[in-house]
Amino acid sequence: MAGEFNLQQALKIAIQTEKDAMDFYLRAAEITKDPRGKKVFETLAKEEREHAGHFFNLYKGGDIGTFDEFMSQPPTVATAMHQELEKAITEEVHERKAMEIALREEETLEKNLLLTSKQVKDPDVKAVFERMAKETHHHYEIIESEYAHMMGMVHETDIDTYVRE
Repeated sequence: MAGEFNLQQALKIAIQTEKDAMDFYLRAAEITKDPRGKKVFETLAKEEREHAGHFFNLYKGGDIGTFDEFMSQPPTVATAMHQELEKAITEEVHERKAMEIALREEETLEKNLLLTSKQVKDPDVKAVFERMAKETHHHYEIIESEYAHMMGMVHETDIDTYVRE
């Protein structure tokens, strides 16, 4: 992702990145049986769509059609996260695996976005990558919390109970 981008290139990358994440979360929601986990993935997919919409509204290029047309295109299944998820579907632990993939991908994406933002000179382009990194970090925290709950770990809402005992 390194290199110098103009604002429109950065926005196009942001739109595609958000769409890819949305598609992953929609697929993860499809395969998740646990209602709570399904809701988390659905919420993340909705947020990714909203993020893509924000960037799309700033994008001046006419090469990707309308927002709804772009977002309704089939998923880019060649992404590593989609391939891992499809492989995990055949395993009994696919819900846990979906969370693990999401955690790893969000963490890697945040690092790459921050690295890219440091290399970019244009303040507007830097702001696009920094905003994406912040949103990615927020999603990491949501997934981390749900993963801890799913694995039976102490959940942050239970911390007061365990600290006092």
